[in-house]
Amino acid sequence: MRTMPREYPEYPIVGVGAVVIVDDKILLVRRASPPGKGRWSIPGGLPEVGEKLKDAVLRELYEETGVKGRVLGLIDVEEYIEYDKENKVRYHYVLLDFLVEPVDEAKPRASTDALEARFWNIDQALETLELTISTRKLLLKIKQYKGSLPLLKV
Repeated sequence: MRTMPREYPEYPIVGVGAVVIVDDKILLVRRASPPGKGRWSIPGGLPEVGEKLKDAVLRELYEETGVKGRVLGLIDVEEYIEYDKENKVRYHYVLLDFLVEPVDEAKPRASTDALEARFWNIDQALETLELTISTRKLLLKIKQYKGSLPLLKV
């Protein structure tokens, strides 16, 4: 089976993200790979062919942080498009962010695509961290909803 490249893709690529909030703190990872290498984002990645989105987000969460969870619902859909110097689309992702509840004690540890993994106060993260563009937008939305995030059951 032929794999579509992430860089300069033929079509938009679907990605999933895990929004884990415990005691008003959000779980973030510092990315080890492009796009956004070195920046902080929510844990996530790409579903595998034949894998359900809910399963993909839980797998990615565990692979990157060691945290096991349960999907509560879809909370956000975002699009990330990055252009190169010649105005060609370098990256194009459709990002589906799921609210995930930890099923055990959430003690994150960085693994696979994450350089670091830890919980951050949302205001502190917005003020001090180098966040990916999509994560900054997401944190601002979460702040706006003040703890009552709209959930689409999946």
